[in-house]
Amino acid sequence: MDLITPGLGLIVWQLVIFGLLYFLLSKFAWKPIIASLQEREQSIEDALSLAAKTRQEMAELKAGNEKLIAEARAERDRVLKEAKDASEAMIVQARAEAQKAGAEEIEKARAAFNQEKVSAVASLRKEAATLSLEIAEKVLRTQLADRGAQEALVNTLLADAKLN
Repeated sequence: MDLITPGLGLIVWQLVIFGLLYFLLSKFAWKPIIASLQEREQSIEDALSLAAKTRQEMAELKAGNEKLIAEARAERDRVLKEAKDASEAMIVQARAEAQKAGAEEIEKARAAFNQEKVSAVASLRKEAATLSLEIAEKVLRTQLADRGAQEALVNTLLADAKLN
């Protein structure tokens, strides 16, 4: 026997053992191995699909968050503008009310001044009338002190009354 060339019996037994091993592997080992490989492949595909779906959802959430942030900023700007407009309106209203109150106070002061003026003028007229009467009384007393002057005055008054 030669080491390089095997015998015919050895080849036959190797073929029988190989066939038997092939049959046993195909019957009992390859189906579960192939099934587990397919299951593993399916789980990998599912994981990749889930990862893609998750990426898509994250992108949508990011877009939604950016939209919400933009809306929140717009709302903030709107609220700030409304607050600014309201404060300006309040300032304008307060100024108008202050001007109105000031005008009313000025008008009251003018009315009080005019009242005081009228009162002072009336007081001066009364005082002037009193002084005039006192002066006229003194003049008449001096003129009517003698009898002849009294008769002359009465005659003058009667003559004036006849003319009118």
